[in-house]
Parts: sequence; C-alpha cells; structure tokens
Amino acid sequence: MPPVDLSPHGITVPLVIRNAPPALLYEEAVTRERAGIVSSGAIAIRSGAKTGRSPKDKHVVRDPASEGEVWWGAVNHPIDEHTFLLNRQRAIDYLNTRDRIYVCDGFAGWDPACRVKVRVLCARAYHALFMRTMLIRPTAAEAERFGQPDYVIYNAGQFPANVLTEQIGSRTSIDLSLERREQVILGTEYAGEMKKGVFTLMHWLLPARGVLSMHCSANEGPAGDVSLFFGLSGTGKTTLSADPARRLIGDDEHGWGDAGVFNVEGGCYAKCIGLSAAREPQIHAAIRFGTVLENVVYDEATREVDFDSAAITENTRAAYPIEFIDNALVPCVAGHPRNVIFLTCDASGVLPPVSRLSREQAMYHFLSGYTARVAGTEMGVVEPQITFSACFSAAFLVRHPATYARLLAEKLARHGARAWLVNTGWTGGAYGHGRRIDLASTRRIIDRIHDGSLDTAPVERDPVFGLDAVADVAGVPARILVPSRAWDDPARWERAARELAARFRSNFAGFAAEAGADVLAAGPAE
Repeated sequence: MPPVDLSPHGITVPLVIRNAPPALLYEEAVTRERAGIVSSGAIAIRSGAKTGRSPKDKHVVRDPASEGEVWWGAVNHPIDEHTFLLNRQRAIDYLNTRDRIYVCDGFAGWDPACRVKVRVLCARAYHALFMRTMLIRPTAAEAERFGQPDYVIYNAGQFPANVLTEQIGSRTSIDLSLERREQVILGTEYAGEMKKGVFTLMHWLLPARGVLSMHCSANEGPAGDVSLFFGLSGTGKTTLSADPARRLIGDDEHGWGDAGVFNVEGGCYAKCIGLSAAREPQIHAAIRFGTVLENVVYDEATREVDFDSAAITENTRAAYPIEFIDNALVPCVAGHPRNVIFLTCDASGVLPPVSRLSREQAMYHFLSGYTARVAGTEMGVVEPQITFSACFSAAFLVRHPATYARLLAEKLARHGARAWLVNTGWTGGAYGHGRRIDLASTRRIIDRIHDGSLDTAPVERDPVFGLDAVADVAGVPARILVPSRAWDDPARWERAARELAARFRSNFAGFAAEAGADVLAAGPAE
C-alpha cells in the first residue's frame, strides 16, 4: 500500500498502518489489545466501558451555513465550532502520542453517483478492522488513487473529553461538523459510533440529492422484487432480511434514489445475543475469519462462544463483510421496492403481528416510528422501553423528519410499493406477562408478504388503531393475528391499547402540521 500523507489531518505518528489486511489487524489486536481468536476463526474483543451508543453525548456544530436545516433538540445537540476544534485538537494530540496509528480508507454508498470517500484515523487495530468491514472496501487501484477523503473520523475513544470544556457535559463526546465533514470521538471505544457517524452524514447529504436515506435492511427475491425492512436495532431487520430464499442487499443503511435501492455499507453489524445455527443459519455461518465479535463471552480453553451469555452486555455484536452472507447481492444495488415493511417491537403486546397499511397510514407510522428500545443497544437500557423514533431513525437524522417522510411518500406513490406494519414484539400481554411472538411465525408472515398471498388476505379492522390486521396467514395461529383474542381478558387488551393510542397521539402532535389532515386521520382515533 503506498504511503499516505496525513499532514492535512495534523497527524505526525511515524508508523502508519493503512488498509491493512485482516490477518495483520488480527495480529495487532491479539498482541496489543488483548483480543482473542475463537473457534470459528472470528476475533473477539471488548469495547471497554461503553458497550452501546451514547446518544446524549452526540453533538453537531451549529454553523450559519447549515443551522436552518438541522433538526435541533433531543437528537442533535448544538456546539460551536470553537468547542469542536478543541475536541478535534484533543483527539489529534492523543493520536500523536501513539507509537502507531491505523488508517482505514473506504467508501460509503454502493451507487457511484452517491459514493462518499471516508477516512478513519484510529489508535486501535480493532477499530480499523471494524471499519474495514463496515465500509465498502476499495480495490488496490482505488486505494492508490483515493486522494483526499470527503469525510474524516478522528477516533481517540480511549482518551476522555474534558468536562471543563464549555458545552461538553461528560467524558464522552461524539462531535460532527457538517461543514468540515469531520467526526471526533472521545471517551468511548464502542465501534458502532463510527458506523453511525457515517450514516448521520449520509442522512445529511442524500436528501439534498433527492435520495431517501433509510435505516432499514433490504433484500431481493428471485423475480427481482425488493423488500425494505425498517426498524430500530433489535426489531429484526438483520435477522429477517437474511433469508436463504432471497438475496441480501444490506442489513441496516440504504438509500432510495431514481435508479432504485442501494446499500450504504460494505458489511453487516448483527446483534448476536441468543444466536444459533438453527435460528439464524446465515448469520451464524458468517462468523468466521475476518468477523469481529464485540463483547461476547467465550470459553478461554475451548474458544467456543457462549452466544446466550449477556454477562458483558445484551448488545453483543458481530461485524462481517456482506459477502460472508452466501446469497448477498454484490454490488449491493437493486431496483425499486415492491414491499416496505415497518418492524415494531411492541412491548405493550397490543398491535397485530401484521397489518396492511394505506399510504396515509404508512406515513403516520413512518413519522411515529413506534417500537420498544431493546436492552443493550444504548447505554443504560436494560429492558424494553416504549419509544417513538421518527422515521425509525431519529437518533441519526440531521434534518427534520418531515424531509424524509415527504421523500418516502413521493417514492411510494411513484413506484406503487405496498406498506406493512409487522409486530415482532409481544402477544397475549405486555412485556413480563405475555410472550414474544416467535421468530418462526414472523418468518412465515414475511414469506407470505413476499409471495403476494397477503395482498388480498382477509383483514379485521382494529377498533382502536384503525389498522387492517391480516386475519389469515398460513402457518400462523389465528388466535395471535387479532390481538384482542390473544389476551385472556379482551377488556384488559382494550385498556392497554387505548393507553398506547394516547401516547401515539401525544407524540404525533409535533408532526401534525407538517403531515396534513389525511395523515393525521390515519392514526388512532380518540
């Protein structure tokens, strides 16, 4: 690999390891970072004290050129450029104290018209291997002519932020400058912060080009039919899109433009708590040499991984190149979707396992983004918590949610895609009383969506949410398809449903003016 000039980034470290192959990064991580190689050939490593994202410590630079288009508030916390530059210099100073640093150059976006050159500067081999996996890997020729990047990540996660710095409230700080196209990471070694930093940038860049940026997985059937799976981490995006009968486009981040759908990433980042070959054979088979296992427990003697153990965290993860999925579609580009599926993990246990949505209902539920935030994905979350995440992606949105909702509405109408709401959460009662809908039933529902049999299947109108619950799905018990029948006491179901409906209405009040009367009317009635 030719030498790379890091002087524009302020880096003066004498030994720079750029775009190293996995074998070399394995050696570095094992000898320098206490990583272990497990029986499958994957590398297992700890992310330090932080085992999930830290959304409260995410900051965006308030700049006159962009501040009018940024969705400020609970998601995007403003800092000024001076504070950003202080943190940036702190990160650079830390990196320059190391005896070596790692550089990962790669691309975000499989569509050449939307491709972004990304450079990661980091002090841990584990972080370099992770981003080598998650970015689109350049060929040798592309790496040689890579030139200056479009986006730079300064990962000094081992070094804390200074809490005395104005506008910085903790020892963790994840800072994004839209104008500089730079991200600075201090005080957290959780690798997912880099991945989501790239996605946040794409949420800023793509809509300006008329491309919908989406927190979803995607796959393609034998006939070329494409399905999108929206949902927060833990709702089943990765699991349900890894289907042996269909080709995987990607598991988490996509764009939908004029030519169709494309993956943003070059790898997958799957939750692996409870993973087994029987339940998720494709993901299980992908855990081999080149895969990064994050925060898993394994036997020191046999090197066998205990995927059921949450002793370190519920948020155990596997990062692997997308081509490790046998039927991945590479290059990861496809046509326009036939089905758009919203996955919700309903901890209240009141929503149907599958509902057919009108276009107005699709807009309502996209803007609502209802689910339960599941244990481990974010720091401090230990059991499901009801949440509303606009566009199923609020933590990564930069612009107002209405921007993305309008793009989705336009694309649904133009390409005639069907929309579905699929509950992968609880049935027969809320969390702690009911039971989680079994994966086999959800897979059968998805299969029936794909074969078209649910397009005309009988439905029953939900009396509280107004949803058309599909009442007949081959292989799925009829009792769970209409939630009021799954509960022992239908009156208790109705009380719980009306409580959740009230929370829907309260949350949606912030979008009502932008959404319009038709979309507002598609939500639960008073």
